[in-house]
Amino acid sequence: MNSVVWGVFAVAFGGVVVTDFRGAAQRFHTWSRTVVPFGGPSPQVVGVGFFRLVAGMLAVLGLVELGGGLIDVWRGVAGPAGLPSVPAWFVVMEAVVVGVVLWRTWRRSGLLRRAWEASDGWRRAAAAGMTVSAVAFVVALGYGWGAGAMASWLAGGLSGLALLLSGAPGLESRSSPDRADSSET
Repeated sequence: MNSVVWGVFAVAFGGVVVTDFRGAAQRFHTWSRTVVPFGGPSPQVVGVGFFRLVAGMLAVLGLVELGGGLIDVWRGVAGPAGLPSVPAWFVVMEAVVVGVVLWRTWRRSGLLRRAWEASDGWRRAAAAGMTVSAVAFVVALGYGWGAGAMASWLAGGLSGLALLLSGAPGLESRSSPDRADSSET
């Protein structure tokens, strides 16, 4: 089942970014530069083309993984998704990382806060979905619930993909034509 979940997300995310559907590659590139912790303005190291190349490879690998996972499910080989027992220190560290990420994204200048305040119900649902799934992932990981961890991971990824496609505030490309200043005309 892990192969199916991983394959669905990889194909969805990779396909959307590689095709630059609704400017997703531009927004993902802009977003990735803004979420670097403790980083200020820095020279651009990679461009949108690199993101699209990596997303294409991810989509192809996702198709292979999804195909293998579906074959395993069809044959009856794929059992319930169980996780090996995770040490408590790892769960605590995962909770700290998730806490820091949620704090950074929900603070006043954070990505999820801006999407929440300047949007409609769809974007708010995606922001809430990302938050709830991050917390649910840590809880499921701590209790060893493999299916719950995979489901929360997939839900968070698809919520993030929906937010990326919606053009939420903070994800727009600074060089996109729709942001041109109309006061000069």
